[in-house]
Amino acid sequence: MTRVWWAVCLLLALFCGVVAADLVPSYYLGLMIEVMILALFVMSLDLLVGMVGLDSLGHAAFFGIGAYAGGLLSLHGFEDVGLLLLAAIAAGLLLGIAFGVIALRAVGPYFLIITLALGYLPAALAIRWRSLTGGDDGLVLPGRPSLAGISLDSPTRYFFFVSAIVLVCVILMALIARSAFGLGLRGIKENPTRMNALGYRIWHYQFVVFVIASVFASIAGALNAFYNIFISPTDFGLERSAGALVAVILGGAGTLIGPAIGAAVIMLLRHLVGALTQHWALVLGLFYIAVILCAPRGLAFVLRDALTRRSSLK
Repeated sequence: MTRVWWAVCLLLALFCGVVAADLVPSYYLGLMIEVMILALFVMSLDLLVGMVGLDSLGHAAFFGIGAYAGGLLSLHGFEDVGLLLLAAIAAGLLLGIAFGVIALRAVGPYFLIITLALGYLPAALAIRWRSLTGGDDGLVLPGRPSLAGISLDSPTRYFFFVSAIVLVCVILMALIARSAFGLGLRGIKENPTRMNALGYRIWHYQFVVFVIASVFASIAGALNAFYNIFISPTDFGLERSAGALVAVILGGAGTLIGPAIGAAVIMLLRHLVGALTQHWALVLGLFYIAVILCAPRGLAFVLRDALTRRSSLK
């Protein structure tokens, strides 16, 4: 999988160079920002799905709480993006602790159902608490925040800011995956009975990674809110959670880079096919089926095999 990481990093570096030279139209620049934010959100879910085998349908709750925490502070006059991101992280941490204590009492399909139910709670609260959240109408933010006094209203500046944040988060997630803690998580996924017999506290491992994934998801939510300058209950939506789970499976669960590739492919196809036909959802559905049937391990493994074959031919 190392070759896949290097290939993706090379493409991103080339794109950053083109952006720095001011050669990218604003539409494609915005699309790339959306891809990076979605990739961060999907990779945070892969910490649960791929590393410890916890399939969640309520992960968007943390995305939404990060968006609202940062967005509401922005509406009350706070402009420093560092402070706003810290607020989003704190909100994601607290909600992750609360939901983790409840959800991890269940296992297997019951965990999936309970995360689905928990995911509805913040969405319902956002709709009902209209005086604070704007209800179904959502809230328009005053503008993008600033970094050290420099406004991030420029799409190019915001692109590089998001790139830096996502890069730091990806490095942290990769370190977690390669650490002894990450290896313990993979062992729990493969054989929880044996890991329990070896003295591993399975619930504690699952709880910690659940909270960590919640924090990364809340960062993605805040970045999305600042980019769109808008927050609404749809940030908590089931469609977002389900879409992220599909991206994880499509890209290759447990690889981190695979779900990021899955997120990028889904986002690009949605925009490209949506520009050609209003039946883009049908096309995407057929694409998902084809990938699952032809590449059940995910797109990352297809790309890895292609790069391996190419290097062996040289």
